[in-house]
Amino acid sequence: MGDALIKLTSDGFAIWQIFVLRSLIALPALLAILLARGRGRPRAQAAPAWTALRSLMLVGMWVSYYAALPHLALSAAAAAYYTAPIFITLFAAAVVGDRISARGWIAVALGFAGAALILRPAPGDFNLHALLPLVSAMLYAGAMILTRTRCRGEDPILLSLALNLGFVLVGLVATAGIALLPEAARQGFLLAPWSAMGAREWGAMALLAVAILIGSLGAAFAYQNAPPAVIGAFDFTYVGFAALWGLAVFAETPDRVAALGMALIVGAGLLSLRR
Repeated sequence: MGDALIKLTSDGFAIWQIFVLRSLIALPALLAILLARGRGRPRAQAAPAWTALRSLMLVGMWVSYYAALPHLALSAAAAAYYTAPIFITLFAAAVVGDRISARGWIAVALGFAGAALILRPAPGDFNLHALLPLVSAMLYAGAMILTRTRCRGEDPILLSLALNLGFVLVGLVATAGIALLPEAARQGFLLAPWSAMGAREWGAMALLAVAILIGSLGAAFAYQNAPPAVIGAFDFTYVGFAALWGLAVFAETPDRVAALGMALIVGAGLLSLRR
């Protein structure tokens, strides 16, 4: 829902405005929960450097994914993004030392075949936006490997707090940089100045804050505590919901080739996570 709302409002907002305002609304709620749980004395972070790196990777993930949404169908972007479990498999082998079985390699091949069917890059119509969900998937996979290995002992609320602080800082730095650009260059989802806000816009921002709270807390807690196969089975419902929101809000209907690509990616992801 949050990503559909981002796509719906991408003509009226700059991405950095969304990052800053969404997280500024979410931060007081996170601080209140943290203080209530710690009875006024929040627990110190065990791995602040790894937490900061994880936050930056996730901010980069969202920048890449949201930058693609104005140019791709939501269902196609979501399916390409859900090559993430394949990248998690590859990164776990490279970084953690996990062995990739024959089933794992089959999953990797199926996942990339599915991405190719959805994006169908051709020399005449290839564009950078088609690669952005794949970049986003790689960043997400790396961040989840960090969550499982280096940030496993961190409080999920602290991880969410660090992530939202990262959104605010990166958004403010990017906004300041855009203000230095010539006026003619200040346009588009990535480079537009901030827009005026009315009641409707603040309502949309509040919904986005709720979505980021649920998503950031839920993902941190899940990847710290549950087996990846269990998480993955539920995580892949995102592809179905993205297709549903794409149809309901944007009247986007994937063609047969794209639908086959989505099915391959979902199947490959579940295959790569299954033990």
